[in-house]
Amino acid sequence: MTNPAGLRTHYNGDLRVDHVGDQVSVVGWVARRREHGEHLAFVDLRDHTGVVQCVVPGSVDVRSEYVLRVTGTVRHRLEGTVNAKLATGEIELQECQVEVLAEAEPPPFPLDDRADDVDEMVRLRYRYLDLRRERMQRNLRVRARVNSAIRRAMEDQGFIEVETPMLMPSTPEGAREFLVPSRQRPGDFYALPQSPQLYKQLLMVGGTDRYFQIARCLRDEDLRADRQYEFMQLDAEASFVTQDDVLAFISEAVMAAAEAVTGERPPAIEQITWHDAMDRYGIDKPDLRFGMELVELTEIFASTDFNAFKASCIKGIKVPGGAAEYGRNKLDGLTDRAKSLGAKGLVWMKVEDGGSLNSPVAKFLSDDERAALVAAFAAESGDLLLIVADAWHQTCEVLGTLRNDLGRPPVHEGPYRYVWVVDFPMFVGTDDAGNPKPGHHPFTHPHPDDIDRLESEPMSVRSLAYDLVLNGWELGSGSIRIHEPELQARIFRLLGISEEEADRRFGFFLTPFRYGAPPHGGFAFGIDRLTAILAGEENIREVIAFPKPQSGLDPMTGAPTAVDANQLSDLGLRLLPRSN
Repeated sequence: MTNPAGLRTHYNGDLRVDHVGDQVSVVGWVARRREHGEHLAFVDLRDHTGVVQCVVPGSVDVRSEYVLRVTGTVRHRLEGTVNAKLATGEIELQECQVEVLAEAEPPPFPLDDRADDVDEMVRLRYRYLDLRRERMQRNLRVRARVNSAIRRAMEDQGFIEVETPMLMPSTPEGAREFLVPSRQRPGDFYALPQSPQLYKQLLMVGGTDRYFQIARCLRDEDLRADRQYEFMQLDAEASFVTQDDVLAFISEAVMAAAEAVTGERPPAIEQITWHDAMDRYGIDKPDLRFGMELVELTEIFASTDFNAFKASCIKGIKVPGGAAEYGRNKLDGLTDRAKSLGAKGLVWMKVEDGGSLNSPVAKFLSDDERAALVAAFAAESGDLLLIVADAWHQTCEVLGTLRNDLGRPPVHEGPYRYVWVVDFPMFVGTDDAGNPKPGHHPFTHPHPDDIDRLESEPMSVRSLAYDLVLNGWELGSGSIRIHEPELQARIFRLLGISEEEADRRFGFFLTPFRYGAPPHGGFAFGIDRLTAILAGEENIREVIAFPKPQSGLDPMTGAPTAVDANQLSDLGLRLLPRSN
């Protein structure tokens, strides 16, 4: 801890037996007051470092959350009164002089671990009180260490921090934006940045070489545990680099942040292709902390007489020991869940002694098919097998969701399993006109080995796009960008974007590339999500000082609020009547 200054000589949580005999001054809030006989009282004084017990005269009127300055002498606690649960539990302050710096009304909820059970809207309404709690102070300091470690790691790799504008043109191709009306140009609007994507690429054209920024981004999307209107991300871009270079830069920043919090450096981050992630885990953000990988069964049933298994792809997952846990009602629930995800149905089988299968469909399978099925799963007595037959993508997605439903631990539980997902599809599906739709964004570079198939087999083309995943949460994504105007024009033609439309929508961005753009690529990852996992939290709101609840309405400030009619007039705006 740095040297304290001002009204205190020491931080409360730093006092130890080494300070016995020293006269010290500490400050903070009254966490607890206990009477000790007729003339003395124990006051637990709290600051962000911890609590220290102060023995004060009983006549001193101090109550919960009063702000005090206490000057006293550090003494050993009496035998039998040591508190092993406190870092300062072997000592206390005696011969204390107390100065009341501020009185306090009783707080609306206890400012300790009991507040974890308080309704979140109450905590957010009094967030300034909630932040005094040890948990919240710890989380804010975890976040600060993450930010500091990221900055050092990027600077050590030759990156420079550059700020980009908060007021930018609207790019409606992405998520819903927050718009800002222009007072000087009534009827025109700025947009708040969903990311600094455009500007960071222009920095590369401008010769910046290696840029980073801890950037505030905004998206008008429905809120959830891992999403806020406002979020912070490490944004980075580098010139004259390959995909492997970008992955190495970002890996270093992430591992430095993790080490700063946990004290241990994670192992090298492994890689998996998008196809393998889908094929093995049924999702493009796989959680590698648990098994239950998808098992390929298509060949086993290539000649089956069972109509439900006459499909292009058959896969399954094994729930170890799940046979006893899942009775008929639960199995019917799993079947309904699979159908809600788009499956035609779900076949379940319970493995019994000797490898026999208990299932309504077992009688429709041959002896060889049943034996091969048990062998493919390496199934044992008591296991539950869940099987889906459909098109490859549908089969994988349904089983991937069921796998997470049944086996995934809370996101913050260790071990921390990072993985790079690479080789994403260049295109996903088609639009109403039959044109392929970009899987990432239209400026993502196709994989060099697949460029010659752009026009002939566009849906088979891979991209140089990549995601970083931690414990099943997508931390961020990035790509190598298209820097060649001719290749960019090919991509636009494939997407059904004419030269005129491209110039109208992206002209301000594309024009600089005519003046010599270097090969470049970048990445951005969410600092809120990384910090939440490292802090042991399920919800990013717990690592943000002043977050919005799921409704988007801030119970502390009342935002969003109505504004004065004169302000609307200055902006050239009129409000429509509110709809019921």
